[in-house]
Amino acid sequence: MKKFRSMIFRGIQSKIFLLVILSTLLITGNYLIFNNYQAKELSALTAETNRTTQEAIVEISTETMHNVMDQSLGRYTELQAFAADKMLEDLKDNVTMLGDYAVRILHRPYEYADRTVSPPDPANQGIVSVQMVCEDEDHLPVSHTAGQLANMSDMLISMYESSEQINSCFIASPEGWAYIVDDRAGEKIGEDGRPVYIPVTDRTWFTQAAELGRMTFTGVETDYFSGRSGIICAVPVYSGGELVAVVGADLFLESIAEAADASSDENSFMCIINENGEVIYSPKNEGVFSANSEDAQDLRNSEYTELASFVRNTFGDVHGVRLVNVGNETYYMAGSRMKKTGWIVISVVDVEVTDRPAVLLKEAYEGIQQEAVAAYRNSVAATRRSNILMLVIAFSVVTAAALFLGRRIVHPLETMTHRAGALAGQDLQFMMDDAYRTGDEIETLAESFAGLSEKTMHYIEEVKQATAEKERLGAEMNMAASIQTSQLPSVFPPYPDRKEFELYASMDPAREVGGDFYDFFLIDDDHLCLVMADVSGKGIPAALFMMVSKILIKTRILNGESPGQALANVNNQLMEGNAAEMFVTVWLAVLTISTGKGIAANAGHEHPVLRHAGEDYQLVEYKHSPAIAAMEDMVFKEHEFEMHPGDSLFVYTDGVPEASDKDNVLFGSERLLKALNSSPDSGAEETIAGVSRAIADFVGDAEQFDDITMLCLRYNGPAGEQKG
Repeated sequence: MKKFRSMIFRGIQSKIFLLVILSTLLITGNYLIFNNYQAKELSALTAETNRTTQEAIVEISTETMHNVMDQSLGRYTELQAFAADKMLEDLKDNVTMLGDYAVRILHRPYEYADRTVSPPDPANQGIVSVQMVCEDEDHLPVSHTAGQLANMSDMLISMYESSEQINSCFIASPEGWAYIVDDRAGEKIGEDGRPVYIPVTDRTWFTQAAELGRMTFTGVETDYFSGRSGIICAVPVYSGGELVAVVGADLFLESIAEAADASSDENSFMCIINENGEVIYSPKNEGVFSANSEDAQDLRNSEYTELASFVRNTFGDVHGVRLVNVGNETYYMAGSRMKKTGWIVISVVDVEVTDRPAVLLKEAYEGIQQEAVAAYRNSVAATRRSNILMLVIAFSVVTAAALFLGRRIVHPLETMTHRAGALAGQDLQFMMDDAYRTGDEIETLAESFAGLSEKTMHYIEEVKQATAEKERLGAEMNMAASIQTSQLPSVFPPYPDRKEFELYASMDPAREVGGDFYDFFLIDDDHLCLVMADVSGKGIPAALFMMVSKILIKTRILNGESPGQALANVNNQLMEGNAAEMFVTVWLAVLTISTGKGIAANAGHEHPVLRHAGEDYQLVEYKHSPAIAAMEDMVFKEHEFEMHPGDSLFVYTDGVPEASDKDNVLFGSERLLKALNSSPDSGAEETIAGVSRAIADFVGDAEQFDDITMLCLRYNGPAGEQKG
């Protein structure tokens, strides 16, 4: 064999040298060709993907917003119309009460001493007071009847203070005087400091009630003192067949349209249209939807034919969400009729609102895409430069190393390979040998094998320990779940001897332990406490906070505190040392079993659902107080409710309406009511089972993300005789 500087031609060393050089050249060439081809393909694929993604974003977001409009806008408008009608119905009930009380005073004069009412006093501005007004100095209330009717002062004040909607209530006489209750005495004082005279018997509400001889609602009237628009309900009072007085109360139009103000913005709003087709209230100050009393137009005859058709259909009780063109603008519109007045409420949403998310998503995606493309190009250029440099260095190193690696690599590698192949079963330890001590990379490789072998053994041991620790933690979590479950009432029926009510509850935690909890207990023989709560967060921290909250609430109630007082005190207790800043939403109620009357307080929790016998389940909605442990010294408002034999109460946590399917569609309140009303006469346990089945059918195989907790109370009455 020929030698060249200790390298034997055709020997292992020369073969290794040639193999390394050729392999390096081949790999380098293939790498450069493949890298260039891959870069071109990736650029083309990225461009196509970006195009199709943008189209999908626009299509899906647009379709989604249109579906949301179809599903929610009509229902929302109906609820607003219902709320306005309910306000007018309450006004009617209050006026009826005033009329009945006036008749009683007139029919039993011997029970009431004459009283007097003072004229308006500017010092009473902002204070609820009774004020006497008259047409002029010749119409002062001096008759015996005026003195008797002055006994209505306390009832007028009580009615005004107990209602959040009434803006004033009054009693007026054909003699030309009136007693008015409000907190705006200063408005009835003229610039000369004397009371302002008012043509009492010429006011529309007086003449209308006197002519019809029955309760009546006026159209939109202008308040004599403030100039604000409103609706007045009035009823005549007769004695001996003669008109003695007209009693009534009024609502400012802003009270009826408060929801419209709260829901309006630049592109969506609500407006109210009277029986003449005229806009009487709108947040818009100009355009076809503005409320212009001086130049009001009948929208049923509007120049915008689609708008006119929509308004006429709404007056004809034809409902539904429609796309309506008004000039150069297109709107989603939904309308609903107010049964009490015959007016209609219309919700208007600019189509641009529904298209805006798609536009914003597209713009955001394009910006991200541009940034990504720029970053990708910069990265490719930097990578190409680095690769070329690395290839040059690597080729140089390989050429130099290949000259002497062949002499030293064969034998140690064979020995090492043999030993590595022998590693199996329990013999996983690779030991150093003199054959590997070459003083170069082979020795380093052998040491690496030895170190890796040792680390592998340690890793196997650590895996065993981790497995044991995981099993221990699993056992502890099961124990925690068992402890938490034991803290909740779980024996049903809980009070088998009490026939006045039927009670059942359930909790399905999203993890081994959850943050929801329910509770119920008898405070005494005639009072039942009900609790439904949801702690922020999940897992053991939420479970611990839950147990503390449950104990504190029960202790406060058993000490005789009302729901509002108990929540206020528990709130301050939980705020102490609440470093984790957790909070709890709570619905807390105390029911008097013998009467069916109850008091409830809602601290940021879901609205309860109530069913009266023979009717459907309905949400009981009112303004919430904040969650407890969110802020110190909070006041929690209490709400009264009443249950009759056959009535049912259903309370729950947000895990029920927020249960979602695989497409992230929420179960929602409408599906909850549908599930409850599918079998409204079921018992408490069957009711909860029915809701659970409805949720399970809706969710399908989707993962449960929140605790699902429910409680149902069916009230049978003090004698235990329920109605159907």
